[in-house]
Amino acid sequence: MSWLYLIVAGVLEIIWAYTMKQSYGFTRLAPSVITLVAMVASFWLLSLAMRSIPLGTAYVIWTGIGAVGAFVVGITLLGEPVNTLRMLAAVLIVSGLVLMKISSV
Repeated sequence: MSWLYLIVAGVLEIIWAYTMKQSYGFTRLAPSVITLVAMVASFWLLSLAMRSIPLGTAYVIWTGIGAVGAFVVGITLLGEPVNTLRMLAAVLIVSGLVLMKISSV
């Protein structure tokens, strides 16, 4: 169950990052509220996951899901640029996530 909590926490991190961008510095109500709710839920689920997953593993995977997810959302929804170095960076992050998961078994 801890891994499910961690994955959902990572997805919520993507959501709050995107809605924070959409809030325009917390000047728009709906995206601001979604950001804050998603942040609290993400941190809460991360804390539940850390009950049985080591701190380093949980935190790296949580931030990695958020980083790569925000990268993909930036490209697909916000029209951010795609280039070889950015793609390589995302591949390296995912590789690190896989290695961290494998090493924590």
